[in-house]
Formats: sequence, structure tokens, C-alpha cells
Amino acid sequence: MANFTEQAIKTAFMKLLSEKPLSQISVRMIAEECGINRNSFYYHFRDIPDLMEAIVREDTEELIARYPTVDSLGECIGSLLSRLTEERRAILHIYNSVNRDIYERYLMKITDYIARKYIITAFGKVDGVSDDDRETTISIVRSALFGLSFDWIMGGMDEDAGRRVRRITEVCSGLSDDIIKRIQSTR
Repeated sequence: MANFTEQAIKTAFMKLLSEKPLSQISVRMIAEECGINRNSFYYHFRDIPDLMEAIVREDTEELIARYPTVDSLGECIGSLLSRLTEERRAILHIYNSVNRDIYERYLMKITDYIARKYIITAFGKVDGVSDDDRETTISIVRSALFGLSFDWIMGGMDEDAGRRVRRITEVCSGLSDDIIKRIQSTR
């Protein structure tokens, strides 16, 4: 029963969030949308930011589970952009709210995961790469992915920006190999 009610609350919230800004959504509206009373909402979530964080966390964990390894940045970023595009209006409402930090934290978590798995896969074939060099490379790739994703969201998540992000990941596909060569040449 709790899972059904919790899911109903999440679904109602996402429906409302796709229709109006976060600041215009109340617990009462969510409860009415899914046919429960306000106490049922508070049984599952402390408040709307707690609900929002649960949804973003769940989406993040789902994406991470879908990619236990990352052999292709383009494929993984493409999947991320597709998922974000499905909830475009809701994400833009979160982005334009005072609770944007919740979304930014999870966007950083996703980009860190993608960068880490990708670099570990790329460096897994190479001997002599120190942990420090690996972490430095992960930081470079993570920052680039976060920046690209954030720029795309700031730009309104339009298709042209999405194509640019995909193109950048294609252009950078050999970056890890270049970094490995540079690391090896400086030793």
C-alpha cells in the first residue's frame, strides 16, 4: 500500500510540475491530484523539496543502474539527454526554482558516475596510471559533462543545444586515449 501511495504522490507531483512552476504547487494540490489527504503525503515525505529529491534520486539511480559500465560517452550522454527531455517542462520548473540545488547535486552525481565509469573502463586497459592521474582525468571529464549538461538546461533544453552536446561528446570520444598518452609521456 505504501509503495502505491508514494508512487501516486510522485506521479501527481510530476504532472503538476509539468503544468506550473514549483512555487505554485502546494501539498494540498498534490494530495487532491492523487486523491489522498494531506496527512498521507506527510507520512511519505517531509515536504515538497523532500518529494522532489526522492524523484530526482530515483531517476539518477535508475540511469546509473542502466549503465554498469560506460564504454561510450555519447551513448550514455544520449540516454541522459533523452531522459531529461522526457521531463523537460518539469526540469525547467525545478531549474528556475529556489530548489535548483537539489537538481544540480544529482546532475553532478550522474556526471561523476558517467565520467568515473568511462575513465575506469578506458584506463583499465593501461598499466602505470596512478590513482592521482585517474582522479584528475575523471575530474576533467566530469566537469566537462556537468558543464555541457548544465549549459543545455540553461539554454532551455532545445534540440539544437542537445545536438551540440552530442556532437561535443563525439568529438571528444578519443580524449581519454589522448590523456593516457600524455600521462605516459610525462612519466
